[in-house]
Amino acid sequence: MLIFCYIKKYPYKRYRKINYLIYIILAVLTTALIVSAILNVRQRTKLEVFTENEKKLQKEFEEKESFLKKEAMIAAKEQLHFERQKFDDEVRERRSEINRLENSLMKKEEQLEERVQKNVDKEHELNKKYDELLDKEDYLAEIVAKQLSELERVAQLSREEAKNMLLEQLKAELAQEQVQLIRENEQKIKETAEEKSREILSQVMQRCAIEQVIESTVSVVSLPSDEMKGRIIGREGRNIRTLETLTGVDLIIDDTPEAVVLSSFDPVRREIARLTIEKLIADGRIHPVRIEEVYEKSTKEIENKMKQEGERAAHDLGIMNLNKELTKTLGRLYYRTSYGQNVLKHSIEVAQIAGMLASELGADVNQAKRAGLLHDIGKAVDQEQEGTHISLGVELARRYGEKEEIVHAIEAHHDDVPAHTLVAALVKIADTVSAGRPGARRDTLEIYIKRLKKLEEIASSYEGIRQSFAVQAGREVRVVVQPNVFDDAASAKLARDIAKRIEDELEYPGQIRVTVVREARVTEIAK
Repeated sequence: MLIFCYIKKYPYKRYRKINYLIYIILAVLTTALIVSAILNVRQRTKLEVFTENEKKLQKEFEEKESFLKKEAMIAAKEQLHFERQKFDDEVRERRSEINRLENSLMKKEEQLEERVQKNVDKEHELNKKYDELLDKEDYLAEIVAKQLSELERVAQLSREEAKNMLLEQLKAELAQEQVQLIRENEQKIKETAEEKSREILSQVMQRCAIEQVIESTVSVVSLPSDEMKGRIIGREGRNIRTLETLTGVDLIIDDTPEAVVLSSFDPVRREIARLTIEKLIADGRIHPVRIEEVYEKSTKEIENKMKQEGERAAHDLGIMNLNKELTKTLGRLYYRTSYGQNVLKHSIEVAQIAGMLASELGADVNQAKRAGLLHDIGKAVDQEQEGTHISLGVELARRYGEKEEIVHAIEAHHDDVPAHTLVAALVKIADTVSAGRPGARRDTLEIYIKRLKKLEEIASSYEGIRQSFAVQAGREVRVVVQPNVFDDAASAKLARDIAKRIEDELEYPGQIRVTVVREARVTEIAK
C-alpha cells in the first residue's frame, strides 16, 4: 500500500522505471506470500492426517494388546487347570500305591507272625522229641552194654580182642578198596596232571628259589677301599643314578666292606655294569659324563665279546654258514646260566655228544651238532620276550633260515612235541646226559652220591623189595619187587608212596621218576 501511494504521489516519467521495478518486486512478494500460504495450508492438512492415522494406530494397538492379554490369561488358566489335574492324578496314584504297599506289608507282617508262631511250636516239639531221644539213648546204651557182655560170654572173646580182629579185617578190606580207588581215579589224576605239576613246581621253586635267584641275578664288584663307595654314589647321588639309568641295574651299596653288589635278572646288562664300574674305579674319574663314555665303550666291548664267543663256538664245532644275528644271539648264552651251568658251554657239550652219537649211529653229524648247539638258543632272549625258551628258540631258528629238521630238534628236546627224527632224539638224549652228569648243575660229587644213596635207601625201606637202582643221574628210581608180595594194584600204590617220601625228604632239581618192576619168572626143564 505504501508503494502504491508512493507511485500515485510521484507520477513522473523519470520515475517510470523505478515504478516498473517496484511493480515486479511487488508481484514477486505477492506470489511468495501466496505460495507460503498454500504450503502452510498443505502442511497443516498433512499434520492433521498424520495425527488422525497415529490415533487410529494407537487405538488398534490398544485393542490388539487387550485381545492378546485376554488370550494369554485364558491360556494360562487352561495350563494351570491342566497341571492341577495332572498333579491330582499323580497324588491319587501315589496314594493308591502307598495303600497297596501298606496292605502288602501288613500281609507280610501277618505271615511273619504266623511263621514265628510255627517255629516256636516246632521248637517246643523238637525239645520234646530231644528229651524223648535222650531217654531212648540211655535205654539203648543199657541194652548195648547187656548185649556186649552176652556176646563176650558166647564168643569167649574179650572186647579188645574182638576189636582188634575187626580192625584187621577192616584194614585188609580198606587196603583193597584203596587200590581199587587208585585204579578208578587214575584217569582223573591224568586229567589233573597239569595242575599237580604246577603245584610240585611251585614247591620246588619255594625250596630252592632264594639261593638260585641270588647266584644268578647278583654280581659283586670289589673296591680298593670303602672311600670309593662315596665316589660311586656322587654328590646328592647323581653318579649312582646315572649308572642305574644307563645300565638298568640296581646298585646295592651297604655295609659290606670294600664291595658293591649289582642286581639284575639280565646277565648281559649286569656284566656291562660290572665292566663299567671296574673301568671307572681304575680310571679314578667318576662323574656323569665320564660314566656315559665308559658305558658306551663297555657296551661295545661286551657286544664284541658275545660275537666272538658265538663265532668261536661255531668254529670249534665246525658249523658253517650260521647267520650273523643268530651267531650274536648264541654269544649271549656266554653270560646266561641255568642251575649254575653256563648255557653256552652246555650247548657246546650237547653238540659234541650229539655229534658223537650221530657218528656211531650213522646219522648226519653236522646236522646233529648244529641242532645241539642251537637247542637252547631261546634262553638268550627269554628274559626280554614273552614265551618259553623252546618257543622263542623255534621262532629265532625259523626267522634266520634254519632247516625244519633243526627247528624240530629244538622244539622236541623237552618233549613239547614228539621227536620223529633221529637228530631230534639224539639232541634230546645229549641234553639229558649233559645236564644230568655229576657236577653239571650245582651239585658236588659228594652231594650227588649222597642223593643217589638216599634214593635207593628210601626205595629199599619197604618190605617185599628185591632190588632198587638210582639211574639217569638220579632222575629215575627203578624198584624190583617180589611178585608174590605185590600185585599190580599194590605196585601202583608202592610207586606213589615212594614218590611222596622222596618229595618230603629230599631236595633236588627237576623231577624224579619212580618205576616199580614186578616180574614173575617160571622155569621148567625138559628131559
